[in-house]
Order: sequence, then C-alpha cells, then structure tokens
Amino acid sequence: MKSYDRSPKAISELTDEQFRVTQKNGTERPGTGKYLHNKEPGIYVDLVSGEPLFSSSDKYESGCGWPSFTKPIVNSNINEVRDSSHGIIRTEVRSSQGDCHLGHVFTDGPQDKGGLRYCINSASLKFVHLDEMEEMGYGEYISQVENI
Repeated sequence: MKSYDRSPKAISELTDEQFRVTQKNGTERPGTGKYLHNKEPGIYVDLVSGEPLFSSSDKYESGCGWPSFTKPIVNSNINEVRDSSHGIIRTEVRSSQGDCHLGHVFTDGPQDKGGLRYCINSASLKFVHLDEMEEMGYGEYISQVENI
C-alpha cells in the first residue's frame, strides 16, 4: 500500500468545519464549499492523508451544491460504505488511508461518463494545481488532468 504523506494536515490542525466533515461524517452547507466553482486543472487529494482522490478532468457542474466528480483517480483510494443515517439508504464515500468522510456517490451522474456522481465536501479536500503536481509528488497523475 502506498503512503501519501505529501504535506497532509494533522487532525489536530483541522478547522472546526474540516473536523466536523471528515471525522464526524458531517456535510457542509450546499453552495458554500471552497472548491464548488474551481475550474483550475489539477487533482483533489484527501486533506488528512494526501492520497489522490479526484481529477479536475472528471469534475462537472451537477447543480447539487457540492463539487461533483464522475469517478475517482484510483478506485482503491475510495471506500464505499452503506449509510442509512438519515432514514434513507445512501452510499458514503471515505478515503481509504485517511478514513475521512468525503461525501456520497449517487447513480444520477452523466450517463456518457458511467452514470455516477461523487458528491464531495470541499472541507475534506485539498486541491493541488497541475503546475505543482510534479513538485508535490503527484507527477504520476498528470496524465489524468486535462488543461482546460
């Protein structure tokens, strides 16, 4: 198993909101996330572990109020867990190494891209710009990022 210790944030350094979302399975208010409207090329990594999660190339505007992605960069970096916490059955998405709550995955995404919508809290992510990926140790993922 790879270790992604690429300037991660210690749990003790998380803001109250980041802690609530990642460690207590919280959800940020819709439309408030730092990365909701980010259109820069790069990847989104787990805030705590640094493991690569999503590429900007797979991000799209779903209208749900949270950053949405069609697929993870590396499937094994995502764990899917049954969630019945709000009286409905959903699939929670957690980072594999960081074990942080990221959001949920739904089957109403773009059909031409596989039909999935990974609805992810900005508070669980760190964005690494394409220009910094090599320097920060994410060079192997550059091919998954389109410079739009």
